[in-house]
Amino acid sequence: MISFDNTENAFKAKTNSDLNRSYWLFKMVGNPTLVSISAKLAPIGLNIGFKGLIKATIFKQFVGGENITECSKTIAELGKYNIGTILDYSVEGKESEADFDACCKETIETIHNAKNDKNIPFCVFKVTGLARFAILEKVSANQKLSESEAQEFERIKQRVHSICKEAHAANQALFIDAEESWIQPAIDDLADENMLLFNKEKAIVYNTFQLYRTDRLSFLKETIAKAKQQNIHVGAKLVRGAYMEKERERAQAMNYASPIQTTKENTDKDYNLALDECIAHIDMMGLCAGTHNEQSSMYLTQLMDKKGIQKNDKRIYFSQLLGMSDHISYNLSIDGYNVSKYVPYGPVKEVLPYLIRRAQENTSVKGQTGRELGLIIKEKNRRKSK
Repeated sequence: MISFDNTENAFKAKTNSDLNRSYWLFKMVGNPTLVSISAKLAPIGLNIGFKGLIKATIFKQFVGGENITECSKTIAELGKYNIGTILDYSVEGKESEADFDACCKETIETIHNAKNDKNIPFCVFKVTGLARFAILEKVSANQKLSESEAQEFERIKQRVHSICKEAHAANQALFIDAEESWIQPAIDDLADENMLLFNKEKAIVYNTFQLYRTDRLSFLKETIAKAKQQNIHVGAKLVRGAYMEKERERAQAMNYASPIQTTKENTDKDYNLALDECIAHIDMMGLCAGTHNEQSSMYLTQLMDKKGIQKNDKRIYFSQLLGMSDHISYNLSIDGYNVSKYVPYGPVKEVLPYLIRRAQENTSVKGQTGRELGLIIKEKNRRKSK
């Protein structure tokens, strides 16, 4: 049975200097007050010449580079350990049509770059990189669009379609990321439309299912049932979710029932039930288990074993974020499973919102920072005792 306690495997790719940097970073993000202050000061720091410091610390831990070329070293390094890269252009908060077109072009460039690189099994994009949040919110609420808004939404659909079409032509699997619940219906519809077009022979287009939401397990089942009727494959990336505080705050402020599970245990239960559902229908699916949870990762290996699925079956991948949960990624890969790392990239200034969110998530996710720190300390001690 695989073990996630082997820190020698987990940190094979890290020098002592890398380990020390990770140690101090996770010590910092374990302090909510420090994270809060840093989140406010970081944008100021960029403007007064601290870009080098940010790039050498938190950027280096969680981001592959400022552009695709800079990511090549990270891609090659992960590839040495049979870990794939998912290049994620992590520029957020844009509002202009020119920015949306540029993001579309950049995403297509990642597909072209991945086409001939065995170390890049998936590409990914966020619909909010291609569209105004407000228009997605309006469409999701089934509100009537003005003529100019309808034209704007058509351009959004065209951007998504062009990316999915390029992925299909390149035979490159493509993730559409999940986002806030009040814009997710529009994203789900875009994912469904493109799965219908491009998933006839295999899973190319993947939707993302956030199992910290109470309705997502049933939505996954509905998606599979509909795909059976349409005679297409389902691409499913399963995650727990990344917007918990924001979701609960909005629900409370607007006086509606929170869409988020009331307990972590309920989220864990639905996540594992979603794994059951996907493995039960694996002949018509592609599955990526995006999780930093050891129990869910172990559970999927057991499901595969029970069903007689080979460890390296290309329909099934495990995935973690760059800079986190290396004890899961490297131990799975060394044991023969398909593993990928989400590798965000983009200019330091543009990626800063992503980095701040990563730090805040590590602070809020129960036990995450402590677990990372404990493993780093264990490996530092192991190296010292050699």
